[in-house]
Amino acid sequence: MYLENVVFDASAPRELGRFWEAVAAGEQLTDEPAGYETRLSVPGGPELDLCFQPVPEPAAGSPRLHLDVGGGADEVALLLALGARRAGADGGGDQDGVEALLDPEGNPFRVVAAGERPLAAIRLESADPERDVAFWAWLTSWVAVPGAPAALRHPSGLGPVLELVPEAGAKGATKNRRHLDLRLEPGDDAVAAGIAARGGRELPQEWGELPWRSYADPSGNELCLLPARS
Repeated sequence: MYLENVVFDASAPRELGRFWEAVAAGEQLTDEPAGYETRLSVPGGPELDLCFQPVPEPAAGSPRLHLDVGGGADEVALLLALGARRAGADGGGDQDGVEALLDPEGNPFRVVAAGERPLAAIRLESADPERDVAFWAWLTSWVAVPGAPAALRHPSGLGPVLELVPEAGAKGATKNRRHLDLRLEPGDDAVAAGIAARGGRELPQEWGELPWRSYADPSGNELCLLPARS
C-alpha cells in the first residue's frame, strides 16, 4: 500500500481546491459536484493527490493535520494574492523563517523558508510520536529522515516529509477535517489485522456501503484505506 491522498473537508471544494492547486503547482484531476482533485507530482518521487470533498458543516475543534509550504517572503506574497490571509494580529511570523497563514476556508498552514517547494511537510499530531512514526512507516513504506526521530519521507528522498508532532490536545470525537488516504495493492490482505496489532482500530461506517474502509491510528487520527486498483 502507499500514501495517495490528502483529503480536505470543504464548504466550497472547487474554490479551495483551486487555491491549493496553485500553491502545489498541481495538475487538475477532477472538478465535479462530488469534489475537486489535483495532483502534486514530484519528478523521481511520489505523486500525492489533494482531494476536496463537500462537507457543509463548519469546522469544529483545532486541526490535527497541518501542511507546510516551502518558500520565503515572495511565496507569502503570492499566497496572500491567491486568497490566503495572515493568522493572528501579529501577522503570524517568527524569527525562524516560519509564517503562519490561513487558506480561504480558514485552515491554518505554514510557510517555511527552509522547506522544500512546493509542499515541504505534512505534520500529524500524535499522543506518542515515537510510537506513531513506526505505525505510519509500516503503513506508507516511507523511511526515516536522518536526524529527525519522528519524520518519514518517500524512499526516493524527495517530496514532503510526513512528521509526527506532539499533539496540542487529546483527540476528541469530532472528525478531523483533513486526513490521509492510503491505496491498497494486490496482495494487501492482512492490513486490517496489521493496523489492529499496531494499536489502530477500524471505525464504523456511518454513510452506508462505501468502497473504502475507515480506520484510526493509535492516537485516534482518521485515515482511509482505498481498494487496490484492478
